[in-house]
Amino acid sequence: MPADANAYGDIFGGWLMSLMDSAAGLVAARHAHGRAVTIAMDGMQFHSPVKIGDEVSVYADLVHVGSSSMKINVEAWRRDRHRDDDSKVTEAIFTFVAIDDDGRPRPITEKERQP
Repeated sequence: MPADANAYGDIFGGWLMSLMDSAAGLVAARHAHGRAVTIAMDGMQFHSPVKIGDEVSVYADLVHVGSSSMKINVEAWRRDRHRDDDSKVTEAIFTFVAIDDDGRPRPITEKERQP
């Protein structure tokens, strides 16, 4: 939407990062069977802009599970609303930690460790 873009019609990178973080958070919470929080994100490069009206798709895959942490690879793709071809805009690895009700890291069970 126009409120999510700069004066040139390009979507703000922060908006896209938020969408990617939400997708990774859904994967992390589902895998950990509970609350998980973002603790890190590796460097992100934007390969092309997302324009107002573009279709944006975000794909998230669990790539590593530690004792309480998870690494999730997230890719964002864009497609012009009048075309069939799409292109990758960016990708990043998000690191999440499973936490308990007090906000402290909690272990991910052996069964949950299987990606």
